[in-house]
Amino acid sequence: MDVGISSSVSASLYMNQAQTPEQAQMQVFREALDTQAQQVTETMASADTGAQPDLAKEGNVGTQVNTYA
Repeated sequence: MDVGISSSVSASLYMNQAQTPEQAQMQVFREALDTQAQQVTETMASADTGAQPDLAKEGNVGTQVNTYA
């Protein structure tokens, strides 16, 4: 067998073996990102529940400026 062919086959087999752990790492990374995205979405949704009320419709106070501390 030619040395060039043998080294090419060997390099190809090595690359295939190296890809499997990398694919597993990427899958774990994607799952972690998906979990974080879900948590951020839930946090942002819960922040909307404390929205400020609208301006007052009548009276002298609260009809022009809506201020909260």
